[in-house]
Amino acid sequence: MLQQLVRDAVCFSPNQDLIEEGVALRHVRVILEGWACCYKQLDDGRRQIIAYLIPGDVCSTPLNFPNAVNYSVRALTIGRSAQINGRDIVSAMERSPGIARAFWFDMLATSAIQREWTANAGLRTARERIAHLFCEIIIRMRAVGLADDDSCTLPITQEDLGETVGLSTVHVNRILQELRAAGLITLKRQLLTIPDFAALQRLAQFNDNYLCRAGPVYRANHAPAPHQLTALIAGNAVGV
Repeated sequence: MLQQLVRDAVCFSPNQDLIEEGVALRHVRVILEGWACCYKQLDDGRRQIIAYLIPGDVCSTPLNFPNAVNYSVRALTIGRSAQINGRDIVSAMERSPGIARAFWFDMLATSAIQREWTANAGLRTARERIAHLFCEIIIRMRAVGLADDDSCTLPITQEDLGETVGLSTVHVNRILQELRAAGLITLKRQLLTIPDFAALQRLAQFNDNYLCRAGPVYRANHAPAPHQLTALIAGNAVGV
């Protein structure tokens, strides 16, 4: 079982760096509680957020070993992550098809999301970019049982949003006001509510196929289910 390989379940704090770019990793981290983000930062301080990590997501994959990562990971909230020795993970994947399959599905999902984020930044309008991101987040949160039908925690700032979708903070603020005025979202005290998901989906030209087809990781139209890797670490998966 994968949980037998967990050496530490460590707590993290907001703004704590979990992984620094250029470091050769020795462990795989899986987020158990809380939020984090992957980002790239230039020498002059400009930053691009390239992924959000929620419970069940992997901060780095076994394929990183023994190479250095080319991105950083920072905590956005308080939380916990499981640390597993990289060599132990590779050995476990070789012995267990279930563990290998879980990491494979996770990598497929991550790649699919990254492609969609690239299209989001290059093709969509400012309103569409933010609407699309909100649609994706609530589906991902539903999949790990952390969202109601139309609401979920969103512990990110307007500056974070701007660094995610390539807009200034002023522009992000204006778009959020427009989405609120149109009755498409409410965002108060880090709680995102989407009263009419279908309407926001139409605005964003959002199609959840890139989430659903990556494997049984995200299931937009089904009851929430724990993420495969979280279930494996908790010892709840079968066939491993």
